[in-house]
Amino acid sequence: MDLNIDSLRKMGAFAPVGLVKETVEWKQDGETLSATVYVRPMSYKTAVSEVVASRENTDPLAARIAASICNEAGEPVFAAGDITGESDPDRGPLNHALTIALLEVIGRASGQGKSQSRSAKKKNSGTSS
Repeated sequence: MDLNIDSLRKMGAFAPVGLVKETVEWKQDGETLSATVYVRPMSYKTAVSEVVASRENTDPLAARIAASICNEAGEPVFAAGDITGESDPDRGPLNHALTIALLEVIGRASGQGKSQSRSAKKKNSGTSS
């Protein structure tokens, strides 16, 4: 296979343009909490934001969350400093459980986790069941 735009498109090598609606769930003080988030799937833009974060001595995971978690209009919900706690030291950083849950939904929306719709697509793409 030659590497070109057409072959990459056929392989699904381009990130989806739209946002992916996800439910993020995490436990806090023994209670399960949930919220609807809109995720911008990881792409070239995510990689750039992580490289810039590294050069600016900003946490790359915070940059990933900030670049990926949006409201329904596609606007970022967080700045990296909101996640690390640097934006408001009195409020502090996001808690561990929510941080991990956000990273999981980013992975799912980017096709790195196991979601039923993506798994079903893979099964129907030529493998026999």
